[in-house]
Amino acid sequence: MGRIALRRHVGILHVKVVKAVVQRKKVQMGMINPYVQIELSEDKISSKKTTVKHKNLNPEWNEEFKFSVRDPKTQVLEFNVYGWEKIGKHDKMGMNVLALKELAPDERKAFTLELRKTLDGGEEGQPGKYRGKLEVELLYKPFTEEEMQAVQKAPEGTPVAGGMLVVIVHLAEDVEGKHHTNPYVHIYFKGEERKTKNVKKNKDPKWNEEFSFMLEETPIHEKMHVEVLSTSSRIGLLHPKETLGYVDIPVVDVVNNKRMNQKFHLIDSKNGKIQIELEWQTAF
Repeated sequence: MGRIALRRHVGILHVKVVKAVVQRKKVQMGMINPYVQIELSEDKISSKKTTVKHKNLNPEWNEEFKFSVRDPKTQVLEFNVYGWEKIGKHDKMGMNVLALKELAPDERKAFTLELRKTLDGGEEGQPGKYRGKLEVELLYKPFTEEEMQAVQKAPEGTPVAGGMLVVIVHLAEDVEGKHHTNPYVHIYFKGEERKTKNVKKNKDPKWNEEFSFMLEETPIHEKMHVEVLSTSSRIGLLHPKETLGYVDIPVVDVVNNKRMNQKFHLIDSKNGKIQIELEWQTAF
């Protein structure tokens, strides 16, 4: 099998979702629960989402996210605003896009985006097409030469064709169980498992624990499954163990970028996040 050519990341895109004004559709009864999903073209597996603002047509988030950029001349950022539903499919409220080529390096820029049903929605001003507006701030920071080259080497004995993946579990925020909240983190990767210690009765636990995986080959297609769980030793509980949320992290981002440190929204969690730091070390 031939070696796959990887296009290395060249910088970091900082995205701040500030606020929105959502225009309610006629078919909707009552208030909506908006949140924003963000995707960067050529990298849709690393999509991000804001927290849900319940019963609010004028939500304010002021939440920040980071994306690794491969080509600022061609990549496009897509914003989708949804209405969260407890049961059933989430209702799409509107969307718009921004091309990274509109950004000057190292200069923060604010945008007010009109939310549309689709980008090819027909004539300007056609009824039902305008869905509100979304305010965001963007900052693109290209890597310096030093940052592009600064990579710690893996320890002696590391396979030449592979490397060592270092994982630091820093903390979690807003994790809460239905029956108990004594969180710990379980990591599954390529048939191996790692686990942090339990933190008792804490919705915002801090671990700062480091783990490593020695790999024979470069992990291009694999994802790391990170799950936050809670256990209780109380006798007689019907639910002694429960999940508080999870995230699947594409490891190719770390291979390309060598290092990443960011917060991920936990799937199956209302507002939970986890901060993970990853570093890819090679023998040369």
